[in-house]
Amino acid sequence: MFSSLRYFWSEAFKSLFRNQFMAIASVLTVTVSMFILGGFLCVVLNINHMASYLENQVEMTVYLKEGLRTEQVMDVGAHLKKLPGIKEISFTNKDQAMADFKERMGNQSALLDSINGNPLPASYQVSFYSPDELKAAVDIAKTYSSVDAVQYGQDIIDQLYKIAQIIRISGIMLILFLAGAELFIISNTIRLTVFARRREIQIMKYVGATNGFIRWPFLFEGMIIGFIGSSIASLILWLGYNVILDEIAEAGLVFIPLISLWPFMMYVVLILMAAGILIGGSGSAISLRKYMKV
Repeated sequence: MFSSLRYFWSEAFKSLFRNQFMAIASVLTVTVSMFILGGFLCVVLNINHMASYLENQVEMTVYLKEGLRTEQVMDVGAHLKKLPGIKEISFTNKDQAMADFKERMGNQSALLDSINGNPLPASYQVSFYSPDELKAAVDIAKTYSSVDAVQYGQDIIDQLYKIAQIIRISGIMLILFLAGAELFIISNTIRLTVFARRREIQIMKYVGATNGFIRWPFLFEGMIIGFIGSSIASLILWLGYNVILDEIAEAGLVFIPLISLWPFMMYVVLILMAAGILIGGSGSAISLRKYMKV
């Protein structure tokens, strides 16, 4: 058994070196396809993660109008405290709002120094025990005359899910197209190998070689192409995602809830490797069925 496997692998690698141009073209096609697949996976999963994160933030921010008297501000707070299902309430004045915003801006906070005055409003942050209580409270808070706006993220959540759906559909269409291109190129690579070795294959059949013994080196060749292409794509994605996380951290954009590198990218890599090997093997199988009667 081990001698047969050694023979299959040896023949597969020899074949790749014989048809280097087509092999490289196949690897590049797999690399591009798997990179796009991995990129779409990362984007869609992170958008879903952001939406879920926002949904779990059962809170609203009540922005107050400018020029309110102290008693008006306190009156809004008193009304908010009476809302059903309230868990916690806190107040942020204009100066604290600006200080918090500068902290989130990190190294780019110097850009705010050119702004005259403080355009940020005072606000109340109110958290609730359940999303249903939050939605009811939003409608009530909007009726207060001293309230300028109420933000609770539902519009953002809806938009995120819409964006994720659009990306998912367009991604599936593009991936199917690229998978077809992969199958075509890999099957042609195998076809050239079969054609170049047609006499050798006939002799093997005459001396009693089984169909499986003849097929396996070609199947291994396709799987090797898929493995190499998906490995390159996985490495690029891993490094790229790590750079993005580092850049976001350095920019102080901690409020963007991206998925951590580990073990998220490990799962993405495993998916890409499996998809690459599967497509590579499928391309070989298609070519063998079409061009070799074994």
